[in-house]
Amino acid sequence: MTDFDGSAQSWSLVAFSSVVALTLMLCVLTGPDRDDLDEFYTGYRSLSPLRNGLAIAGDYISAATVLTIGGVIALCGYDGVVLALSTVLSLLLLMVLLAEPLHHTGRFTMADALGRRLPGRSVRITACMVTLASLVPMMVVQLAGVGQLLAYVLGFSDSAMRTGCIIGAGTLMISYAAIGGMRGTALIQILKTVILLGSGLVVAGLILHTFGWSPRNLFRTAAHGSGAEENFLRYGLQFANGPHRGLDMVSTQCAIVLGGACLPHVTMRMYTAGSAPQVRRAMSWAISTVTLFIAVITVIGVGATALIGRAGIAGADPRGNTAYLLGSRAAFGMHLSRPESLLFATVTTAIFLTLLASVASMTLACANSLAHDIAAARPNVSPLREMALARLAALAVGLPVILLAVIAQHRSLQPLATVSFCLGASAIAPALVYSLFWRRFTRAGLLCTLIGGSVSVLVLMTGTNLVSGSPGSAFPEVDFNWFPFTTTALVSVPAGFLSGLLGTVLSGRKATARERERYAAIEAVLLAGPPSPRSR
Repeated sequence: MTDFDGSAQSWSLVAFSSVVALTLMLCVLTGPDRDDLDEFYTGYRSLSPLRNGLAIAGDYISAATVLTIGGVIALCGYDGVVLALSTVLSLLLLMVLLAEPLHHTGRFTMADALGRRLPGRSVRITACMVTLASLVPMMVVQLAGVGQLLAYVLGFSDSAMRTGCIIGAGTLMISYAAIGGMRGTALIQILKTVILLGSGLVVAGLILHTFGWSPRNLFRTAAHGSGAEENFLRYGLQFANGPHRGLDMVSTQCAIVLGGACLPHVTMRMYTAGSAPQVRRAMSWAISTVTLFIAVITVIGVGATALIGRAGIAGADPRGNTAYLLGSRAAFGMHLSRPESLLFATVTTAIFLTLLASVASMTLACANSLAHDIAAARPNVSPLREMALARLAALAVGLPVILLAVIAQHRSLQPLATVSFCLGASAIAPALVYSLFWRRFTRAGLLCTLIGGSVSVLVLMTGTNLVSGSPGSAFPEVDFNWFPFTTTALVSVPAGFLSGLLGTVLSGRKATARERERYAAIEAVLLAGPPSPRSR
């Protein structure tokens, strides 16, 4: 039932080619002028709240959501649904706590938001390095996922063909970022969100129809097909083999909630809104869209287990990354008609576009930071030169990512995705919270937060069972597993906050008093935004 026949493969190949041509055309048509920085970095802040909200939702609905969380839902049931809902909680945190202050303080990059209060070249360089460290691992995961998706759907078994797919997709991601800028990548995200959500709603409807529109029957059949029976519907199945499964689940949720809200390719969307009310409306649209998709992916993931069984899903991929595709294919039955083949091609194209759009946004965020925060941070750099540097930076980021994706494609990539979320939660989240809301926070405290949080994640991650010590780890042939949790957030997040606290305290009273006065001078702008022309 889950094998993809020639008709489905042919339609998928046609759809992939059409999407590539369409998205490249959109980037060319909407790309900025060669010396217009505001258009390249923010699209003139001209996106409507609806379009900006769909773009933000597109950043959240990444391969980690569609493939990884979809797989956890299919294999672990209740635990996967909880992780999926953590994504919505992350968006709520961003909306309530950070969205408007980031819009008020940021211009183009995360370093702009941090440097508004604590200026300095060291701050910009460190923020750029953390941006790269948090996004490059996720880019490798997404790009390698493109190769795996194309090989799986189109039936490629040759490793050279898969490598060619990765190189081709990497070329596309560089083109999207360098040619389209913020507006071009936003349009691709919007297109991807609409196609993914539309096709997902149809598939979810077919699955519910199969079970008489009864979620109860769906979940009970899935529990039986999982082999875990009632445990599929209860807490703890995902980390059942771990020594501290409750704490492990809390650590993973913490990484998703804090990390997802603060990753630089997400926060840069806050700078593209024209005003604070537009930020709030955009976040409302984003939350509504992501919540609806979480319901869709839950039905499809659970439906995959109900229709195929855990053994069939794990046989295709031990981590369940193909569960969304398998559930979508199974919803159509044994044989596909021409309309059903076309609809299934829409599903595969939506996932393909999800991978490309996510990695393009991340490439743009990295390129913006390299160009704006380091290369063009010197005085008297012309807009034309900075624009050229930004496009070269997209190439400088993209080429190593392509190489790393080719090298890492045959290993488990879950540690890389986990590193990205943990860096967002442990280094970027404390830095933003302290910078925006703590009056005495100093430059030394900021640097300690960024560096301390990052180092704690990178050190602790080497000892997790995602890296070694288990059959599904990145290096199953060795065992240096010494850290008791799957993710580092339970330890690294407090370490990031503590590093900032100690760095500020050790800066001395004069430094903290000076920063307190500086914060008082800009507090109104940080929290309420610049005064409107009418109030002057």
